[in-house]
Amino acid sequence: MNYCANKVLHSGGCEIGPRPIDMHIKALRKMGVRVHDAHHGFLYCEVERLKGCDIQLDFPSVGATENIMLAGVFSEGETIIRQAAKEPEIVDLQNFLKAMGANVSGAGTSVIKIIGTSKKLNNVEHKVISDRIVAGTYLTAAGITGGDLTLKNVSAEHINSVISYLRDSGCRINVKKNSLHIYGPARPKAIDVIRTLPYPGFPTDMQSQFVSVLSIARGTSIIVETIFDNRYKHVEELLRMGADIKLEGSLAVIKGVKKLTGANVYARDLRGGAALVVAALAAEGTTVIHGTKHIDRGYEDIEEKFKSVGALIKREK
Repeated sequence: MNYCANKVLHSGGCEIGPRPIDMHIKALRKMGVRVHDAHHGFLYCEVERLKGCDIQLDFPSVGATENIMLAGVFSEGETIIRQAAKEPEIVDLQNFLKAMGANVSGAGTSVIKIIGTSKKLNNVEHKVISDRIVAGTYLTAAGITGGDLTLKNVSAEHINSVISYLRDSGCRINVKKNSLHIYGPARPKAIDVIRTLPYPGFPTDMQSQFVSVLSIARGTSIIVETIFDNRYKHVEELLRMGADIKLEGSLAVIKGVKKLTGANVYARDLRGGAALVVAALAAEGTTVIHGTKHIDRGYEDIEEKFKSVGALIKREK
């Protein structure tokens, strides 16, 4: 009989509100894993043999869906995930696992089925899909600056909601098979309401960048954050740059100003940091962004990418 024991750290990441791992633990326990709290922030997990089962998620969590899919591959019998996350990354993981010989189906829908195997999976080469949030961030940068930008190796289908709202703000976007071309307006238009939702809804990871764009829009916009309850840390920094934003619980009421002004600001989390870069590109004067370690977690050489298309940006050691 197989036996496995491991000690893992509690989850980390940006401090954007409660990010409980209860769904992960609940699912693994149902599959036969014994999970104990250990000392110094560790979890101790042990299992003799994973067993397939029917799992109903309380929320379509990407991480929980992926963890259960991976666990299900080597479980006894069939594992079914209900109310599964539908993100493109879930589909990409399924494609990867199937190429290796795993029996996984249903990714991209709310029900995923995995039939476990005891066989060794095959070595394969797999090209990971492009990062849709990075692509969306570059699009907002063009939208706020009135830019003319082409993105290559990107799937428009993965960011339909982002494209739709950018068009509402006055951007012209031409979609081709594997590329997008965006023409930003002289000044963005306000958007009545944007509500963050699980995929295929508007992604919470694009909320911060849209706050930056709408901060200089004509009129008043409202954003409703429904996923995380502490994801407006960038607002305080945008206020330093002259934005007019009021927070009311999960709502951000954004009254567009004619221009932003450069300031010393601090990246408090990954996407909020990216939003400050986007805002700085359109601001008058010089903006200094501290805490770039957060930005680097999600963007590779972001300053070089923007410099290559004409931005006056540099990193100081």
